[in-house]
Amino acid sequence: MTDAHVLRSAVPWYRGRPVMDAAVMLAVAAFTVTGEFGGSGFFGPSLVGLDDRFPPLWIGVPLAVGLGMLTWWRRRFPALLLAGSLLANAIVSAHAAVMLAIYTFGERTSAWPKLVAGMLTSTVLVGIPIWRFAGADGAIPLSMAVCLAPAFLGLYVGTRHELVDRMRERAERIEREQHQRIARARSDERAKIARDMHDVVTHRVALMVLQTTALEASKGEDAVAIGKQIGTIGREALAELRALVEVLRNDGDAPLAPQPGLAELDALIEESRRLGAPVTLEVEHQTGERLPLLVEHTTYRIVQESLTNVHKHAPGARTRVRIQQMPRLLRLSVSNGRGRPVNDASLVAGGYGLLGLAERVRLVGGELTAGPTPDGGFELVAELPLPQQEGR
Repeated sequence: MTDAHVLRSAVPWYRGRPVMDAAVMLAVAAFTVTGEFGGSGFFGPSLVGLDDRFPPLWIGVPLAVGLGMLTWWRRRFPALLLAGSLLANAIVSAHAAVMLAIYTFGERTSAWPKLVAGMLTSTVLVGIPIWRFAGADGAIPLSMAVCLAPAFLGLYVGTRHELVDRMRERAERIEREQHQRIARARSDERAKIARDMHDVVTHRVALMVLQTTALEASKGEDAVAIGKQIGTIGREALAELRALVEVLRNDGDAPLAPQPGLAELDALIEESRRLGAPVTLEVEHQTGERLPLLVEHTTYRIVQESLTNVHKHAPGARTRVRIQQMPRLLRLSVSNGRGRPVNDASLVAGGYGLLGLAERVRLVGGELTAGPTPDGGFELVAELPLPQQEGR
């Protein structure tokens, strides 16, 4: 059960209950028309001087009906109920209606000046006839019991209701914000998975297409070796795709293998060398300290996408991968020269590789530049910021 649900259950059970409202309305009307709840024998004659224990029906019935209707709408018009009950109490004994009215007024009124004015007016109008009948000794405690005590009780209940409403609203807002954060996190994670799937599919499938093209060109020669390479590449692609799809299938945290980083670059470059691309790897100023996993994974994906583009658009081109690790920056450059002409129709259409890399680099706070070189090749440079190490 959420906090919002708990707070909803803490709201008083009688709020919004038509049956309870009807019972209160009938009770107020009955006390008014019969002059009960004290009457002239306890509080004395009314303000206008009527001292009959049972008011005349032609006076009591209209006042009872009017106060009953105002009682039904007391939460919407508390000031009107207070004014009506004071008016009725000046004619007949309607102290029950006054107590209910001042209680509701205290519960529903948040402005202190209005509340104080209502309490003073009620105390004076109720206390004057009691003063005449019983003197100060009876007027002061009875006026406080009829007017001040219900007002303070209503003020306490109203403040409590307001506090509970604020807590419930805050809990509901926090719950909504939590759902929004979860939705954003899921969306970001799915976008990340989509980028990873693009990297895996384009890299592996491009290599498989190239191997298939080489198999066709060999006219049966070395078919077994090339077929084994195609099978190996396909199995690696399936294994990586299964690891990514597993995240989509599970709502909770899936136990995934570590994302590839700098340690896996040697295997990635060796794979490209086996496919005929002369690739060299240079790592400068390696401090031996572990880089942030997100930076390592981003570096791996940049090199993977770059080598895929070399195989697709410049097969056989000499390629250099250079990583410069500085205290606060990791600079990665992948450059290649001219390669053999390719038949673009045999390659899988893409166009999202560089866009995905730019987004990856942006997420880690870096910059990515890419473009052709004067010698007809292509160069990609990524600068990834590194967190400041302690003690430096």
